[in-house]
Amino acid sequence: MDPIAKRILEAFDELSSDALDLNTLAERGRSAPEADRDAVRATLMQLVQQGLLRPAGRFGHFARTEEGRLAIAGPLDVTLYTRRGCHLCEEAKAQMAPVLRKFGAKLYEVDVDQDAALRERYTNDVPVVFLGSRKVAKHRIDLAQLRRQLERALR
Repeated sequence: MDPIAKRILEAFDELSSDALDLNTLAERGRSAPEADRDAVRATLMQLVQQGLLRPAGRFGHFARTEEGRLAIAGPLDVTLYTRRGCHLCEEAKAQMAPVLRKFGAKLYEVDVDQDAALRERYTNDVPVVFLGSRKVAKHRIDLAQLRRQLERALR
């Protein structure tokens, strides 16, 4: 991934914010090697076109999409797409917990009902599990397979 794009997408985690203004994002992007104002602006527009950022609320503000978060997810970042009251989701989370602890993996839980695009994409499939930016399971978790995938991620 382009270093400017990576810096822009990381800004949301670094600043613990759901939406950031153009100036803040531009400043973060310019901290990447060889970044100038035009390169940052072009990268911002490219991230919007790719669906990794979207305009948010107020003029000149952007939010990172779930695709944008996954694009920079580390190899031991595990995302569990879930919803309230889903017994399969709770079962998957409980089954995965000791395995994730063993490998030092970080779990991100995302409620699909809080985002219209995610609800449409995953409404009949939860739980869905991603390791880094790759989907590795849906409905049920194969723990042996998850262990192998985490072992490969550590290499």
